Amino acid sequence: MTAEIPPALPLRERKKLRTRQTLVATALELFGAHGFDGVTLDGLCEAAEVSKRTFFRYFASKEDVAMAPTQDLWAAFLDLLETGPAEGPAPRPAGGQPRGRPGAQPEGRPLLGLFEDCLAGAIGRMPAGGWTGRVLASRRLAARTPSMDAHGLAFCDRTIRAALVVLDHRLALDGPGRLRVRLALDMLVSAFRQALDAWVAQPSGHTPEDLTRRLRAVTAELPHAVAAKAEPRA
Repeated sequence: MTAEIPPALPLRERKKLRTRQTLVATALELFGAHGFDGVTLDGLCEAAEVSKRTFFRYFASKEDVAMAPTQDLWAAFLDLLETGPAEGPAPRPAGGQPRGRPGAQPEGRPLLGLFEDCLAGAIGRMPAGGWTGRVLASRRLAARTPSMDAHGLAFCDRTIRAALVVLDHRLALDGPGRLRVRLALDMLVSAFRQALDAWVAQPSGHTPEDLTRRLRAVTAELPHAVAAKAEPRA
């Protein structure tokens, strides 16, 4: 099933989005039936009824189209990171009124909380028409396709670098601050992978809401993991 296409988009954009969705859906169906290496780019383009030139307008490789569902998620994450609020609400005392002077600068948010909320928001942005099914197909294919894992690592690195560029413009970062942002992004990626693996492995209930729940549960463990002590066996 392809995702719903927003009717408010201009006709040209709707056609481009429909072509991209067709390529992703066709690719995952063929890869699932014949294996990643059992499908040539020519065969994929023929099945999707597009030229190779058209394919390369949307994707750089077979790995790229196979991993499109999660790559779309991280693209939405970067958009929210750039456009969403970077500060948190003013702290409230027991009486419920905001504390602090009128006109004071809002306090910064904990980095991990900011990143977690952006990624949870990105999950909520994903199209209702079959996105979770495409994620499942993509992750199950990646589990038996080494080149997709390598591609995924390279994509994660590019995404983190892109996030750092965004945050350099939005946040006041010195040397240690930039290192902490990088570490927090690395932790978010690791937490998401843990949540995604557990979500894929569960027998049912593959909803965006459950993926978000797993993401928040894993990120809640990160402070405990940092503080955990190595205790020798008795």
